[in-house]
Amino acid sequence: MRSAAIDELELIETGNGGGAILPPLDGGGDDRRRWPSPEVSRRASFTGVQLALAAIVMFFMSLTSAYIVRKGLGTDWQATPIPRVLWLNTLILLASSATIELARRRSEGQSAEAREAQFSRWWTITIVLGVMFLVGQLFAWRQLAAAGMFLRTNPSSSFFYLLTAAHGAHLIGGIVALLYVGFRNWKRSRITQETAADLAALYWHFMDGLWLFLFALLTLGR
Repeated sequence: MRSAAIDELELIETGNGGGAILPPLDGGGDDRRRWPSPEVSRRASFTGVQLALAAIVMFFMSLTSAYIVRKGLGTDWQATPIPRVLWLNTLILLASSATIELARRRSEGQSAEAREAQFSRWWTITIVLGVMFLVGQLFAWRQLAAAGMFLRTNPSSSFFYLLTAAHGAHLIGGIVALLYVGFRNWKRSRITQETAADLAALYWHFMDGLWLFLFALLTLGR
């Protein structure tokens, strides 16, 4: 019994017991490797993103409620003209939802290199379209400023800037996620690139739908 206990202690001390530390590399030295972290499940990843989207919905619903209530109060509400570039921006964002789906599609019968090239091409186009949308939003702000409509001009213009800026800030987060998926080294990641792409696409489609709602609110609810 004593010998067996001593052997077990020696195994733990050298890293072969307990399962936490692997033996030293190259037969010795102080360099040690730990077991890789367990992979994050796909379900847990989607649950986390869905909770984040729920929080975003609550945030924008509170802004929408404030918009509707403030419009009905007082006589200082003046309809804010909608810059025409916003129609083009909407088409750009809709196109980006199409390209991100083309990126995620895996064509059967193609080599791994061909599938990767297809993914990279359409994913990059999606990023470019997202940046174009943000540039278009800045151009819309400039058009309003040129027409004398600023943040403090009246409550309507204040809400226009607030809603479009809030959406733009969340879209920037989406672009960061797209860049992360497109250019990260996935060899040592806790999730696969496919799962990360699905999560980023879910968020991106949500931003697309959110913009359609806000655009309708600003256009029809003036």
